[in-house]
Amino acid sequence: MDSSRQRRVPLTGYTDRLSASPGETVHFKLSALGADPTAPRQVRSWLMHCICADPNPQGPGIIERSAEQWYEAQQHAVIEQAFAAGSCAISPAVELPANAATVELSARIWPTRLDGSVQCILSWGALALCIDDDNTLSLRLGERVLSLPQPLIERRWYRVTLCLQRKGKQLEAILQQSTVGKPDPSGKHNTATDSLRAATVIDAERLDALLMGTHSVVVAASLTDGQYQDHYNGKLEAPGIRTMNPHLDRAWSLSWDFARNMHSGTIDDNEARNLPLTLHNHPTRAMTGSLWSGDEMCWRHAAAQYAAIHFHDDDLVDFRWQDTFSFTIPDDMPSGVYVMRVSDGEHEDALPIFVCAPTGRPGNRICMLVPTFTYAIYGNHARPDWHAGWQQRIKDWNTYPYNPAQYPGYGLSTYNYHSDGSGICHASHLRPLFNLRPGYNTFGESHCSGLRHFQADSHLWAWLDAMKLGFDVITDRELHDKGVDCIAPYDVLLTSSHPEYHTLETLDALRHYRDGGGHLSYLGGNGFYWRIAIHSEEPGVLEIRRAEAGIRAWASEPGEYYHAFDGQYGGLWRRNGRPPQQLCGLGFSAQGEFNGSHYRRCNHDPDYDWVFRGIDTDIIGDFGFSGGGAAGFELDRADYHLGTPDNATILATSENHSDDFILVPEEMLTHLTTLPGPPVSELLHANIIWFEVAGGGSVFAVGSITFCGSLPWNDYDNPVSRLLMNVVEHVLQDD
Repeated sequence: MDSSRQRRVPLTGYTDRLSASPGETVHFKLSALGADPTAPRQVRSWLMHCICADPNPQGPGIIERSAEQWYEAQQHAVIEQAFAAGSCAISPAVELPANAATVELSARIWPTRLDGSVQCILSWGALALCIDDDNTLSLRLGERVLSLPQPLIERRWYRVTLCLQRKGKQLEAILQQSTVGKPDPSGKHNTATDSLRAATVIDAERLDALLMGTHSVVVAASLTDGQYQDHYNGKLEAPGIRTMNPHLDRAWSLSWDFARNMHSGTIDDNEARNLPLTLHNHPTRAMTGSLWSGDEMCWRHAAAQYAAIHFHDDDLVDFRWQDTFSFTIPDDMPSGVYVMRVSDGEHEDALPIFVCAPTGRPGNRICMLVPTFTYAIYGNHARPDWHAGWQQRIKDWNTYPYNPAQYPGYGLSTYNYHSDGSGICHASHLRPLFNLRPGYNTFGESHCSGLRHFQADSHLWAWLDAMKLGFDVITDRELHDKGVDCIAPYDVLLTSSHPEYHTLETLDALRHYRDGGGHLSYLGGNGFYWRIAIHSEEPGVLEIRRAEAGIRAWASEPGEYYHAFDGQYGGLWRRNGRPPQQLCGLGFSAQGEFNGSHYRRCNHDPDYDWVFRGIDTDIIGDFGFSGGGAAGFELDRADYHLGTPDNATILATSENHSDDFILVPEEMLTHLTTLPGPPVSELLHANIIWFEVAGGGSVFAVGSITFCGSLPWNDYDNPVSRLLMNVVEHVLQDD
């Protein structure tokens, strides 16, 4: 494995949950490199109220206040906690029938990374069917025994079989692979003629010794001394073991159908022996298998065609570390953004906690919606443009020092690829996420603060603090679990800079809030864009399918657009009949490099002068700590065809964007024509809009990721700050 994947951080950790309300407990899981139970590392923990997470010395800086009245600093004995990448499936211990005349291991495989490493397809104890270091199918009995003469080919379906046949005191080992063709109209395989077969003779007594005892069946890896090794990269289906005893009329078999329990982390065996396979490290389910004909795109309608699981040697979702300590949120602790800082005297880490008000008991009239699903989806995003030169800014600004590009072994984001080139579609906060830390810098060479997500969102809550606007926080986790009830009491709901990833439940809750009389301020760009699914058994695990259209880090394979977790069509909410314009009036239109321009006021109707009160210029936001301008990077615009309400008023429109901005793919028809109709140049902008709904609710939307980065400019005394303050005061006064 690449040595960079073995790099470890001296002190790090994560929490079992990102948000909690009074009375709920957060569990902290820490690891200190090189520390063991005989010599644990002494680590101190203390709690801080996070006001701003921007390390830019020209900006607000990192601002934190002591929260010791709710958590008294403590000392903990911390050891190094292990973790390992790679997915597989394992059964309970199995004892094969005694005196078997024949033992057969089989599966169908679609390898995706034949790189000269040993990859185990199916194993039971020392007996294993593998891909060897010359990329050929092989039999292993502890060591290599037999191989086929020709290497496998990537992305081709094979049926592979290992058969051991007893012949007196000797045993013949037969290894066979056959290319699997497209199914015929009856649904059976058409097996190609390019089959390979090899045989050898093994001492039967030696084999009998190896086959004694009970062992787990392991799929897509081997198990040695409790450690998974030799991970397989590729799709795999129909694994099974079959034995034949001459004294019995029929064979004994054990097999698994991966089309069963599709949403689950366990798969029952076909023979009802109570020997299910348990999936380790969340390989990808609902994958097209060897029977997929292309006639059906949804696995729910043709499960047998989706009987494959894609395993990877770098799947890594939940570290499953032991708790180091816990913290129960006190009843009187105010809602807000906090960080638990930990230090061993030389190294330090900071783990965010979003403290929510109890449902139905708000502490303030304003609520900020924290997009933790988006944080997790982007968690440990290793940017392709990272290079060692970024270290200079880390040194100059004293920023968070670790970057996923340097430490990929902690698991990468859904904006990265697996080692076999397939897109990562599972995300989780149940591991250290470097970019979910105060002071983390996303763009190491930008002319501004270079922040995204958690750190960029802190510009908004720093503004609220500076304006003395008390606020509570609610995350999309509460929104998903509890629905509109957790936000209904608030007069104002503010989104952050990039609320991109949502479930059906979160979108419904926001719509009900708006239509029920609440005011929604959408203060970002590229929001409400992708649909995600949440694992029913492990709610900390999220799934994304990069289906057709959209600006995508990677593209799902044809036929693999439906989530395994909930069976719903993935991809853009726009493709699911819920374009963002229906909720907030704006939707994603254009993207450029991390730079920004300004808005120009385009509406001078006196009825809307209240929005611009105290602003004596039509140009708004030609400054900022995100991209250098309030309208930048990713831009949303109104589109009445897609659902922008007829009564929505466009107050301002961005202009003068740089040449690197492009129209999003879902808006393009050809190189000359666009779906909305106007030429590309007329669609590369953001709008600021206001509209009201029949139930008494209202929406203010700005359509730019970089908008919040302009709020702290000039010590919060600027037109962008004034604009937002006017909107908030207007809504609060009306109520």
